[in-house]
Amino acid sequence: MLPSESRFPIPHARPVSGILLLDKPSGISSNRALQQAKRLFGAAKAGHTGSLDPLATGLLPICFGEATKISGYLLGARKAYAAECLLGATTDTCDSEGVVLQERPVPALDEAAIATALDALTGRIVQVPPVYSALKQGGVPLYKRARRGEQVEAPPREVEVFRFELAGRTGDTLRLFVECGSGTYVRSLVRDLGEALGCGAHLTALRRLWVDPFRDPRMFTLDEVQDLRGNGAAALCACLLPIEAGLADWPILGLNDEEADAVAHGRGIRTGAAPGHYRAHSPDGWLLAIGEIDAVGTFKVSRGFKMGESLQDRL
Repeated sequence: MLPSESRFPIPHARPVSGILLLDKPSGISSNRALQQAKRLFGAAKAGHTGSLDPLATGLLPICFGEATKISGYLLGARKAYAAECLLGATTDTCDSEGVVLQERPVPALDEAAIATALDALTGRIVQVPPVYSALKQGGVPLYKRARRGEQVEAPPREVEVFRFELAGRTGDTLRLFVECGSGTYVRSLVRDLGEALGCGAHLTALRRLWVDPFRDPRMFTLDEVQDLRGNGAAALCACLLPIEAGLADWPILGLNDEEADAVAHGRGIRTGAAPGHYRAHSPDGWLLAIGEIDAVGTFKVSRGFKMGESLQDRL
């Protein structure tokens, strides 16, 4: 059962900061899951880092407070999914929530034939997103246009699929593993796989397993978060990751007191470090900013972070 928004009435939002690795349930939108989590934490500001369809479950990183400043970097991260699809039928949404458009017999397919079709959809490929998607056209999501009965065409775009593999088969149901880059629609991969196999297919289940840099995530369901809140602030605090966890693959730029003061006020500093993206830390370990060192060794701040109280102090 999903948490009720009235079970924990929170009259005043608080400046909570950190990252929640939410295990999104099936049947609700990513935005709905975000709002549920935001209310349970009493957070003043929150955002997720890449939508999951209502059908899908699994990892939905949610950034609270200061952590929202890195959400844009997480949006472009590599992701992995476990998917299931049914051969022999296509739908208007490319998944089981849509209307069946066509049914075709499934030919005799061995694993080699399926592997060949999967290989053709691996690498840098051009993909047409589903018409029922959150992509916008003229400022309006495509799915809203489609629901209004408008003629909608999703523009093709290049995406990267690192792995697309058969994990198992039961009759006409295929279990698949997908590892892909940002902007890839698994529904479209399944649709195109079905066409390559000559019988059509649609997605029946999807679970996001991980998002870089969270390769082995400890996820929390909304029910678990609700129970933790009932146990007090310290218990709730335990399921939040620090902002640095979302920047685990960024090198650290250690600062002295003078440099830390400059960076804390948004000023650039000269360093001897190699060019690239860095996270700058104060002498006592606080994350002060993220930024980039240019070709002449100057660190320029992209986003600064406030050093504040712990979550437990705020609740």
